[in-house]
Amino acid sequence: MKIKEIAERIDEIVPLKLAQDWDNVGLLIGDPNKNVKNILLTIDITKEVLSEAKKQKAKLIISYHPVIWDGLKKITTDGPAGIVYDLIRSGTAVFSVHTALDVVTEGVNDGLAEIIGIRDAKPIGDYVDYPAGDNYKLVVFVPTDSLAKVSNAVFAAGAGAIGNYSNCSFGTEGTGTFLPMEGAKPTIGRKNKFEKVPEIRFETIVPAEKLDAVIETMIKAHPYEAPAFDVFKLYNSAGWPDPDQSKFGLGRIGELAQPLRIAQITDRIKETTGAKAVGLVGDEKKLVKKAAVCAGSCGKIINSVIAAKADLYLTGELKHHQALAAQEANLTCICLSHSVSERFILKKLAKQLQKPLEGMIIRISRKDRDPFKWKKV
Repeated sequence: MKIKEIAERIDEIVPLKLAQDWDNVGLLIGDPNKNVKNILLTIDITKEVLSEAKKQKAKLIISYHPVIWDGLKKITTDGPAGIVYDLIRSGTAVFSVHTALDVVTEGVNDGLAEIIGIRDAKPIGDYVDYPAGDNYKLVVFVPTDSLAKVSNAVFAAGAGAIGNYSNCSFGTEGTGTFLPMEGAKPTIGRKNKFEKVPEIRFETIVPAEKLDAVIETMIKAHPYEAPAFDVFKLYNSAGWPDPDQSKFGLGRIGELAQPLRIAQITDRIKETTGAKAVGLVGDEKKLVKKAAVCAGSCGKIINSVIAAKADLYLTGELKHHQALAAQEANLTCICLSHSVSERFILKKLAKQLQKPLEGMIIRISRKDRDPFKWKKV
């Protein structure tokens, strides 16, 4: 499969429009028209990870963190961009997802929220626009006995989704009329004979990015040589049917389904992330009823967590002044180390990618690891 086709599949799962505007996501290195068979998933790209990719003949690395952060003035073997030089020289492409995977539903932050049992978790801040864009209504007139074939085809192509419901449509019975002229090849009736056919006015919703594919599929499935159909743009439908669906951002906050002690929460964290040590700020015996999470380093978001009077904040790392602010506000914080708070999501991402990338070999790096080694002193 070509890298640009893989990129399209990734974007369907992790829309890059969700990334923060300061981030650097997407195809950062490589030829989009190159075919690859093996993919390696990692949080960071190091020399060890690249060596692993070479041994596995993985010509595409999907990394969480971008391998290129800022503008590069030079790329040499002995400079800070040495890994970029090695990637280009080896012909290894790099695709980064970073904050898009933080923000997306069922991404990193939803994963952290699930670990500690937050119910109905909401984003905390650094909001981004809803990525799905506009929706359209497709109206097509179908002979009654062909309705199932046409409707099933357009649903399979991506039409008919409203919130948590699929295969949504409406049908009205009526009569279609037509007169096949010279050159026509009618499925029903004969040339130069006026026809009346029992039909269904079939209506369904289609997201903008799937409109062309749905129309093409509908035309192929429709029995008529020239099916009659209409397309209407729906007004202000980006966040429809729930305006809250248009609110995407970093972090998650909410009430716990069941109040837990800090020790119970750290046990859950260890089981899911493999963390061998955590950094604690504040009361470690507290009963947690309301909690917030944010993978990696979330900057000023901790101010919103304090303002919301959460009992616990789970994150990757905190700066010194942020830890002091939490301590003064009686907010208990658990720091897992930056990449430890993120790495657990790679298993889920690999499973999500396997279906749309059928036949592709997808592995998770064994050489990717937290740069910190925690030791007792």
